[in-house]
Amino acid sequence: MQNNTFSTLFVGQNLIKLSAVDSTNNYLKKLTSNSEPLPEGTVIMAEHQFAGRGQLDNVWHAAPGKNLTFSLLLRPNFLAVEKQFALNMLVSVALSNVLLKYLPVGLSVKWPNDIYVGDKKIGGVLIENILVGSKIKQSIIGIGLNINQSDFADDLNDRITSISQILQQDVNLMVLLNEICTQIEQLYLKMKAGTGTTLQDLYVSKLYRLNKLAKYSAKGQIFEGTIEGISPEGLLRIKPLDGHIVEFGFKEVAFIQQQ
Repeated sequence: MQNNTFSTLFVGQNLIKLSAVDSTNNYLKKLTSNSEPLPEGTVIMAEHQFAGRGQLDNVWHAAPGKNLTFSLLLRPNFLAVEKQFALNMLVSVALSNVLLKYLPVGLSVKWPNDIYVGDKKIGGVLIENILVGSKIKQSIIGIGLNINQSDFADDLNDRITSISQILQQDVNLMVLLNEICTQIEQLYLKMKAGTGTTLQDLYVSKLYRLNKLAKYSAKGQIFEGTIEGISPEGLLRIKPLDGHIVEFGFKEVAFIQQQ
């Protein structure tokens, strides 16, 4: 266990820093499979993550030492399996709340849990839950945020940005990590106590393209529609121009980039 000065009760109090790792989620999963239990709130942080993953094995690109790439262990066994999307909402809202301090304009959450500024991605979340019966035994929450990286591959420039690109200055990574851990912990404890009832409203209010007509693709067809919100299970609700609201699960709908 590594002591630090985080202003939290448990999230990030056990902080393990790695110089390089394939994936902080993979590393944390291996640690949790060992016989000695890890304390809830353990954070694995890597300077360089050379095989970082996004949703459904998309690759996450990050320059060494420039960004935040970390994973967090939670044990939300108070959450029923059908409520597991609450964790996506919690982390997305927490990240948005913290980043608003740095980026007050244009910040949104692209369903299910990518962080956007304008039409460019600045961060993403990958949550891997281990289920036992009808409960969530543990959650490994991987977070990647573009912070101080100023250059990206040419084919990514129109889709990805960072805090330093926007502000033209660097941000202290450890200060930002402390702020994120603090915000996640506060929302998590509220949810555990049953007082986080406004979480879905907060999440929906931050949705990318909410109530805006835009193009989407589903089942090989491109259509225009408006995001209306989400279902209780976390499905994205879109109302096509010519029809009733349709609910979509992960990878069932694609966002068409605006020209």
